Amino acid sequence: MDYLPLFADLKQRPVLVVGGGEVASRKIDLLLRAGADVQIVAQALHPELQHRYEQHQVTWLAEAFEPAQLDNVFLVIAATDDNVLNATVFDEADRRRVLANVVDDQPKCSFIFPSIVDRSPLVVAISSSGKAPVLARLLREKLEALLPASLGTMAEIAGNWRGRVKDQLRSMTERRRFWEKAFSGRFAALVESGQPEQAEQALHDTLTQHQKEGGQVTLVGAGPGDAGLLTLRGLQVMQQADVVLYDHLVSDEILDLVRRDADRICVGKRAGAHSVAQEETNRLLVELALKGKRVVRLKGGDPFIFGRGGEELQAAKAAGIPFQVVPGVTAAAGATAYAGIPLTHRDHAQSVLFITGHCRPDGDAFDWATLARSRQTLAIYMGTVKAAEISAQLIAHGRAADTPAAVIGRGTRADQQVLTGTLAQLDILAQQAPTPALLVIGEVVSLHSQLAWFGHQPQADGFQRPSVVNLA
Repeated sequence: MDYLPLFADLKQRPVLVVGGGEVASRKIDLLLRAGADVQIVAQALHPELQHRYEQHQVTWLAEAFEPAQLDNVFLVIAATDDNVLNATVFDEADRRRVLANVVDDQPKCSFIFPSIVDRSPLVVAISSSGKAPVLARLLREKLEALLPASLGTMAEIAGNWRGRVKDQLRSMTERRRFWEKAFSGRFAALVESGQPEQAEQALHDTLTQHQKEGGQVTLVGAGPGDAGLLTLRGLQVMQQADVVLYDHLVSDEILDLVRRDADRICVGKRAGAHSVAQEETNRLLVELALKGKRVVRLKGGDPFIFGRGGEELQAAKAAGIPFQVVPGVTAAAGATAYAGIPLTHRDHAQSVLFITGHCRPDGDAFDWATLARSRQTLAIYMGTVKAAEISAQLIAHGRAADTPAAVIGRGTRADQQVLTGTLAQLDILAQQAPTPALLVIGEVVSLHSQLAWFGHQPQADGFQRPSVVNLA
């Protein structure tokens, strides 16, 4: 972040505005709405400011700026057409550790004005850090249309009831759940329909009938990496979680979408690194849910495709804990789509097999003869360590050594890499690919050169394509 967003309490606080024109008038209007004690330094006042001055809404401090005028102010705004004067105001304010804003001169701002959606006491502020103010304004216009005017009334009533709710519901978690229910239920509907008295009665009824909720477990598929592939339901559940247990495969961009005050516990597994045993993860899920918490188990890809989601829900079921599942975009679907490799194509493959390259030592061996059939696609998870064995076994059981193959490293992410070659070269590709990586074997890989669309390398046709290493 270039700026830390803050909401400042300006009530009765002195704010200096240097400039008396139309731009200064617009800023002063905002300051007065926030209750600031506005002091103006200007040679002349815009008619609107002149009217405010005559109504004793502002103080016309002086016609010329003097550094001493900054000694006792909270903020200062320079809104003149004199660049030298504006720079002087900023430098003198900075020397005194007073926050300053030079209008339309972002480098000379220690604070900036955001675009505002005002549903007081609910206020939404949007900023582009001074880089694209028109974009921020367009976003504000969209939010103005989306956010009903009744939100302010709803927030006002909630503020009046906050103390009563706190007295009756001692747990912070219970209070949060109470308000989540109120803001999405009958109380909110009555406020929106203009019935505030009935809305307060509904709030009273909800509070007196409130019952403590038990814990639950929700498995959420986070997708292969790109936060845009997270489902809407997944986002909603993450925003309601008390605690989130997540894997290493979950990207930072997706973790940033978790509710800010939710506890986060990493239970990920990485090859060759310290990891949390599956039994310990199961125990944590059960223990946290039995404490009444809403537990989200956040998994890369889809939780039921090589994600051990079934094992974790079996543990929840055995403990009598309610659970639900939010599917996710699995790596084989997401990474290949972003690499421009269709899993099936009527000219190349009529079937696709999802395989894990990391099996239990006591598990069944691969049916190599079935896997080696031609005109089918193999999507292999967690297969980079055994890429040499996979290549050798498939060739030994009849798959052509020159069958197209790809390794997609960090699929769907900004640093995605697609390495293509042949089945005989699979181990070399796997050694070069960043992890996590997906192995793809089959004739469909040959379409990558035509269909690749996502990435950073500009091509003559104007598209942006992934970083590619081709060993064919």
